[in-house]
Amino acid sequence: MDELTVAVRCHGALNDFLPRARRGRPLTLPWSAHETVKHVVEVAGVPHPEVAALTVNGAPVDFACRLTPGDTVDAYPHGGPPPARPLRPPLPELRFVCDVHLGRLASYLRMLGFDTLYSNDQDDAYLSQVAGAERRVLLTRDVGLLKRSAVTYGAFIRATEPEAQLREVVQRFGVRRSASAFQRCIRCNGVTEPCRRRRCSTSSSRRPGATTRRSGAARRAGRSTGAARTWAGCRR
Repeated sequence: MDELTVAVRCHGALNDFLPRARRGRPLTLPWSAHETVKHVVEVAGVPHPEVAALTVNGAPVDFACRLTPGDTVDAYPHGGPPPARPLRPPLPELRFVCDVHLGRLASYLRMLGFDTLYSNDQDDAYLSQVAGAERRVLLTRDVGLLKRSAVTYGAFIRATEPEAQLREVVQRFGVRRSASAFQRCIRCNGVTEPCRRRRCSTSSSRRPGATTRRSGAARRAGRSTGAARTWAGCRR
């Protein structure tokens, strides 16, 4: 290896971000005194939120570590053993913000009870700022967006079909254990509350005394968000 280069080895699913011809083999990259290991990994093509653990010459490091010529960096994906040196603090609460092309996934996550921000007209600067300021997990299919420095927690969604995307999120973040279905409106993300069916403007059942759930925004608009209606909306 040239004395003014470093080697980067990407493990497991991190190879998805590399050109096919470069997968599964060390990458030789130019060394610069002012660059951190985080920068070098992203130059290799891997967005930093996808990295769960890093070592330099076998020793655990964090993103701020500066390299010296001849160093070997190993980058590991999420899903393995807990890292010896965590790269980011644990999330106090699992909340999401979805990129503009993931509207159906946002609806599914809301249906499962997760606080999920979504709008189809927000730009990358807004999404990254909200993800960082509110400590939300940014879900996107845009690698460049995940590389923004404001983003701490995020995931690249590989699937293109909404149901497969939901399976990805469930597997990555273990949301099955913390899901609380039908606790949020899939339209506005508002928290729902029980209400009498006779108070709701629409109903999927005419049984006297039955209850459904309404969100704050939906309640103000005079709309109900019963479980059957919510599920039907996600399936459309």
